[in-house]
Amino acid sequence: MNALPGRIDSLWRYKDFLPLDSSAISLGEGRTPLVPLTDTVSAKLDYLMPTLSFKDRGAVMLAELARRLGPDRVVADSTGNAGTSVAAYCARAGLPCTVYVPEGTSAKKTEQIRAHGARLVAVPGGREATALAARAAADEPGVFYASHVFNPYFLHGTKTYVYELWEDLGGRLPDALAVPVGNGTLLLGAALAVAELHALGLIETRPRLLAVQAEAVSPLAAAFHAGADDLLPATSAAPTLAEGIAIPRPPRARQILAAVRASGGTFLTVPEDGIREAQRDLAARGFYVETTGVACWAAVREGGEAVRGSVVVPLCGAGLKTGMAG
Repeated sequence: MNALPGRIDSLWRYKDFLPLDSSAISLGEGRTPLVPLTDTVSAKLDYLMPTLSFKDRGAVMLAELARRLGPDRVVADSTGNAGTSVAAYCARAGLPCTVYVPEGTSAKKTEQIRAHGARLVAVPGGREATALAARAAADEPGVFYASHVFNPYFLHGTKTYVYELWEDLGGRLPDALAVPVGNGTLLLGAALAVAELHALGLIETRPRLLAVQAEAVSPLAAAFHAGADDLLPATSAAPTLAEGIAIPRPPRARQILAAVRASGGTFLTVPEDGIREAQRDLAARGFYVETTGVACWAAVREGGEAVRGSVVVPLCGAGLKTGMAG
């Protein structure tokens, strides 16, 4: 369905609901296909974005804002995909860019960041140390901090994922939205879009949010199932194939937990073997998806009471980002 005839065929067709009404640096992001996996589960192929991940939805907003502000340089921190997106859009905008990543980030992702001309800084100590290093750099004069975690413009970009679903499904949404959650940028964007569509009278009922984490790094799931409003004092973390959602202490935990509860949804976790199996299963169906991007399918394909009615899962990043899991 094309509910907005005559509009540009990108996420900028929803400009009336975005804080910026156009982008001079668009790469044609958005409007990714929605295809069925089963009778009740469909997949949105966000790995078909210009930089091969859903992060382009938010990165174009940050880079366009930066372009208008005219900083000396842009700084970002990422486990990979957000960094590649910001690097690409800064290249498009002609903005110098530095991307901080944790040591051990996928070589394919760091190669892509460098290919776009960004300076790459690998930080020892994991994701939290990486964020601290980027924030310190962002305190320097003339720097624009392209934070996909804290900058609200990024969430206004990711919310277009749900606007596209609403349009493609003929002015409705599925019963549930499964979303991988690390820092929660796609989930919070989805919650924002659902609230806006409901307030506009464009949907009558709101979908449940099924938040998915890897068992190895699942601080939000632990807090949710403990009935807590924030992260528990101490949660364990282990290596995981789902590097893109391996966030031990997500800064916006309270908002994420509140959004899932308000939707009537829940948290689901997946083991490493489940991630491997889901990646192989999707590849056998023709979808080559990175290990983080298969997490929702890994959770949903197990079924259970939480996964009832119609569900959409995002395939967030291309398999070329990480290769097949061993």
